[in-house]
Amino acid sequence: MVGTLSEFRKLTDAEQYFDFFELDYDPQVVNINRLHILKKFSQSLEEIDNKFVEAAEAEKLSFYREALENSYATLQTSNAIEQKLFKVFHQKPHNVVMLSDIGNDDEEE
Repeated sequence: MVGTLSEFRKLTDAEQYFDFFELDYDPQVVNINRLHILKKFSQSLEEIDNKFVEAAEAEKLSFYREALENSYATLQTSNAIEQKLFKVFHQKPHNVVMLSDIGNDDEEE
């Protein structure tokens, strides 16, 4: 790893993160799961920053690299719906009547 924390903070694209950490990736997997990989990676970065406040720059970058690897691996073996990384996956449907909630008219008679 050649980069610095300052250089890391300037990165914006998924591909830039993979290149920065010199990690191999399948462009098709990244294209399909880009937002989910970055969201999971972002959540991991927050945990690392909170847990390892006093970590040296090289150590922190090593944790970040591992977090990106894990985020990518998770979305290779799982999918966005299973991971439920975004708020939309946690919202309850409004004004929806489930078929199981509809009773038979015969039951009430």
